[in-house]
Amino acid sequence: MRRARIADGVVVALLAWLVGWPLVVVTGAALEAPGGFGTALAAFAAREGEALALARSLWISLATVALAAAIGVPLAFLFARAQFPGRRALAELVALPVALPPLVGVIAFLYLWGESGLGTRLVMAAGGLESPPWRLSGAGAILVVHAYSMYVYFYLFTRAALARLDPSLAEAAASLGAGPVRRFFRVTLPALRPALGGAAVLTFLTALGSFSAPYIFGGSYRVMTTQILASKQNGDVDLAEVETVVLTLLALGGFLVARRFERGEAASRQRGGAAARRPAPTRGARAALAVAGWGLALLLLAPHLTLGLLSLVPRATWSTEVLPPVLSLDNYRRVLGSAEALRPVANSLGMALAATAAALVLGFAAARAARRGGALGRAADLLMAVPAAVPATAFAVALATTMSVARPWQGRFLLVGTLVLLPLAYLARALPSTGRAALAGLAQLDSGLEEAAASLGAGKLRTLWAVTLPVVRPALAAGAMLAFLAALGDFVLSIVLYTFDTRPISIEILSSLRLQETGLAAVYGVLLTALSAAVFLAFGREREA
Repeated sequence: MRRARIADGVVVALLAWLVGWPLVVVTGAALEAPGGFGTALAAFAAREGEALALARSLWISLATVALAAAIGVPLAFLFARAQFPGRRALAELVALPVALPPLVGVIAFLYLWGESGLGTRLVMAAGGLESPPWRLSGAGAILVVHAYSMYVYFYLFTRAALARLDPSLAEAAASLGAGPVRRFFRVTLPALRPALGGAAVLTFLTALGSFSAPYIFGGSYRVMTTQILASKQNGDVDLAEVETVVLTLLALGGFLVARRFERGEAASRQRGGAAARRPAPTRGARAALAVAGWGLALLLLAPHLTLGLLSLVPRATWSTEVLPPVLSLDNYRRVLGSAEALRPVANSLGMALAATAAALVLGFAAARAARRGGALGRAADLLMAVPAAVPATAFAVALATTMSVARPWQGRFLLVGTLVLLPLAYLARALPSTGRAALAGLAQLDSGLEEAAASLGAGKLRTLWAVTLPVVRPALAAGAMLAFLAALGDFVLSIVLYTFDTRPISIEILSSLRLQETGLAAVYGVLLTALSAAVFLAFGREREA
């Protein structure tokens, strides 16, 4: 037991250095700003742009929650309660945006609904318009993209809660004379409240830390995440540090609320079979539901189908035509036939693999410490969850600030500009996925199995290899998949921390767009999507096996 506690102490210390120390250092740097933190904070509040960016972040996040709920909750009820042709396949397609890299989704949306996008051109041709009917920029564009990508949280949370809801409760209320509306507000909604609250907080935190959509569509409409990057790029490091602290504190407040909802949801879980799905009353209604469902799936997939189409358009061959006049594989030949062009792909794969492997080991060790409980266990549980709460922009600035000087006695090393910093950031951001997954897997492990193995003479390593790991392997595989996909498609950490030698696919997409190489950017987006889909499908086979 003593050795286990020593090991837990080492794990907590490593987590504290990797996750907590950068936040402490950037807070200390903000406190040491000229005139002190109070003066710096007052200057932050006095600047119209700073207060405006903070207010925009808050209202964009709240509006995203409302829009995502308006889309995701009805979809969850539809697929959980209705029966129609193709329902099962459609239910999975509707959840697809959660597995796609955020930057690719934003770029694909731009290619479809931007001023010169394919969908916009089709609308103009159909309506005989000479100019685009809309301009995809500013707050409206950010909200549309957020709603498109984040409704999935409400959809998945609500669908899971409906699957756990005991139908006998509604049946009892009906037998007592309660109508459908009264049953919904008195029985169903209270049972769904923890799941809805959890989805709302997760959506709020995701929107608060969103960077890709505000960066691509925001322009001069800045939110806190893009404001931090602008301050850093303009050389105003002190202001960037204060902005980072403000955004981090706001996000950590949301994180504490999320943990309360998490405990509430766990306490409210019910046993019982899901309510029976109701088939549509007529053949026409069933056909209408199927058509509407497949139309929705096509709408959700349309941006990525457009991305695939644009990857086949050679440079400078599509100008005013509605559809591309020329399609070829030239862009793929330019990328796949050049070692230098493939370098970002190799960088992304290598860094994502390294970060995921390290996160698996550290996350599993942290989960074992959390399972043993005590002060060290609670600290491990908290520290491995913090990176999910802190916006990636804020964490990237904190890590860059910490690792910008060589002071080993302070736990600070000169890693800025090296090959190590970006994978280290990926590792820290992957810990919530691998650690929470490992914790869920360990919760299914009967401690009697490990005790039985020990009584038969198996050592700790043999017990770990032969008993523990086989039980938690499916959960670890799920966590590894999520961590790998996040690192593979990362854009936010990368744009703050990358070097030319470590530039990943996401940065190459942005560089291609700036050079007007739309076809090459689309090819990189297709490759990133294909790699992500391959990992997702490989995990599916592993889970089924």
